[in-house]
Amino acid sequence: MKKFEISNVDLWYNEFKALHSVSMEIEARQITAFIGPSGCGKSTLIKTLNRMNDLIEGCKVTGSILLDGEDIYGSIDVNLLRKRVGMVFQKPNPFPMSIYDNIAFGPRTHGIKNRYRLDEIVEKSLRDAAIWDETKDRLKKNALSLSGGQQQRLCIARALSVEPDVLLMDEPTSALDPISTAKIEDLVTELKRQYTVVIVTHNMQQATRISDKTAFFLLGEMVEYGYTQQVFSNPREKRCEDYITGRFG
Repeated sequence: MKKFEISNVDLWYNEFKALHSVSMEIEARQITAFIGPSGCGKSTLIKTLNRMNDLIEGCKVTGSILLDGEDIYGSIDVNLLRKRVGMVFQKPNPFPMSIYDNIAFGPRTHGIKNRYRLDEIVEKSLRDAAIWDETKDRLKKNALSLSGGQQQRLCIARALSVEPDVLLMDEPTSALDPISTAKIEDLVTELKRQYTVVIVTHNMQQATRISDKTAFFLLGEMVEYGYTQQVFSNPREKRCEDYITGRFG
C-alpha cells in the first residue's frame, strides 16, 4: 500500500534549486532509506514530507506530495500533518524538562489532560521506543540526564506519543556510539510493524541492514530507487554503483 506518492517535486531555497523533479512512491509499513553524499537533497526531501521546509524563508516547492491520497501542500492543517508524520533529528533534542513531561508534551498539546490517559501514553511510548525499563523509575528526572543514545530513544518515544502514521528520521544515529546505534537499528526494525519509516543515512551498511527500499540521491536528483538488495548488489545506474563502491562521496 502506498503511503506517500511524490510527483515531480522541485524545491528552491531562494535562487538555489535543491531538488530536481523527484518522483517516487513510499510504501506503508516499510523502511525506506535515502542515501547519497552531503548536500545531495536527501534531508531536504525528507523535510518536505511534513513541511518542515515551510519554516525556511525563501523556500518554494512545486509538484505534489500525497499522503494517503491527500495533497499535503493543499488545504491540510500543518499541525495535523506533523501529528501524522513525526520527525526525529540528527542530534537528540529532548526538552529541558522531566522524562515524563517530554513524552506527555505532544498529547497535552493535542488536548489530552486526563492524568490516567497520559500515564498510559507515556508508558506505551517509552515501551515502543525500547527505553521503558531504563526510565520507569526516573520519570521525574530531567531528560537531559540521560546518555546520548537514551536521549535519542526518548526523542523517538516523544514522536510516537501522538500516534503518528509515519516516522521520519534524519540521520538518527550519526551522533551515537556503535552500541547505541545498534539499539536504534533494532528499534526501527521493530517499529515498521506499526509505522512507515523514512530514514536519511550516511551509513550505507545501516541502509543495507534495516531498509526495505533505498533511494540514491545526487545533486538534488533521485538517481536510483528500488529494493535495497537490488540497489546495493546490482545497481542499474553507474553513478549509484560508483557511490556504493566508494569511488566518490
